[in-house]
Amino acid sequence: MQLRGMRRIAAVLATAVALAVAFAGNAVAGPPTVDWTAAAQRLRAVAEGNPAALQAVDRLLASGAIPSAGAVALPAQPFQIPAQSDIGRDGSGPGVYGSGIALGLDGFRLAFFGGPGSIAPDQTGAKLQVLWINLSNGRSGTETLLEHADVPVDTTIRTRALDIGGGMVVAAVYGSLWHRWSVPVSDANPDGYQYQLATISIPSFGAVYN
Repeated sequence: MQLRGMRRIAAVLATAVALAVAFAGNAVAGPPTVDWTAAAQRLRAVAEGNPAALQAVDRLLASGAIPSAGAVALPAQPFQIPAQSDIGRDGSGPGVYGSGIALGLDGFRLAFFGGPGSIAPDQTGAKLQVLWINLSNGRSGTETLLEHADVPVDTTIRTRALDIGGGMVVAAVYGSLWHRWSVPVSDANPDGYQYQLATISIPSFGAVYN
């Protein structure tokens, strides 16, 4: 895709995320509630045979972060449970890291935003994934988040467009992600950036109505 087109998509996605943060919790009436523990158990069943995904869901279940019940989100609201990582949002140590998000602008995508600095354009050595199940039709899968434009307005990293069908989708984002932020050019930072790899300890977990 041409850079101009990538910038246009990135700008639209950034606007969606900004609106999601501003209006999270104010969705129109109608979406159902979800039994979070039951939803996580359904997601765990999907993870069978995938050791990394299974470990991520087990850490979520053991974390005590899952409420008993809550409202299902609409795109593009952040997942209801944010991720925890080894570097947290400020990069200084373990803590709250960022959230998954569902996007429906050019086809349904699952994405992630947050963490210290910005998302690095080169994700070599990192692997951020999302495990999902559509509770309404039984479709499920695991996807890698790879799409990100190297422009300041792009605040997310996304999956390809997914054919998940309509209904309630439960998902968890887990794995690792490179971040970067500007620093003075030096021998240690010849490109003017410092890089840090975040590893998620407790995945971002949420339910969204597609």
